[in-house]
Amino acid sequence: MTMSSEPEDNTIAARIARVLADRIVHGELAPGARLRQDHIAEEFETSHVPVREAFRRLEAQGLAISEPRRGVRVASFDLAEVREVAEMRAALEVLALKHAGRHLTPAILDAAEEATREGDAAADVHAWEDANRRFHRLILTPCAMPRLLASIDDLHAASARFLFSAWRSGWEKRTDHDHRAILAALRQGKADEAAVILQKHVQWIGRAPQPAQRGGEREAFAIVG
Repeated sequence: MTMSSEPEDNTIAARIARVLADRIVHGELAPGARLRQDHIAEEFETSHVPVREAFRRLEAQGLAISEPRRGVRVASFDLAEVREVAEMRAALEVLALKHAGRHLTPAILDAAEEATREGDAAADVHAWEDANRRFHRLILTPCAMPRLLASIDDLHAASARFLFSAWRSGWEKRTDHDHRAILAALRQGKADEAAVILQKHVQWIGRAPQPAQRGGEREAFAIVG
């Protein structure tokens, strides 16, 4: 019996999509950069079929766009998209926290506090984003709602992309007072108060000046929460 190659192609496509998504999120592939099918197929030692499937997955995630006669490119983003992600995070993270609140143990809150300390001490934007994402995951995961958490993870990936694009350099250490206020409220059993702080926290959009292509500066925007 001849085995179908579809499962293998799908596995390869998923791996290619994950690698390319990681490169896009971390700024290794800039907005507008062309994704060359031949080059990617050669890099992953595969045919064009899984590469095209990987491109479809990236388009579904909003990370790539297909343009007539221009091929597939890394999707750009603007302030409206940053705001959209911020508002979606606020709505979904507050929902998760309301369900997680009664399941949060002192050990979980201690781990979240440690993540906050690591974020405050972070020397670069990548270390800060890792610690910040860990804080949010720790206090939200006990909601035990996997679909909701998967959606939040996707939004955090989008947030990371905005952040890495805006702060390629010039990151300064910062003290996250909101995280501490959220933890203080949760330790006192005030989940509703914590949710109000969280909602405002993830909707704060920071600005960072970036060199413009034709000289001067442009403003880049990112969710810094």
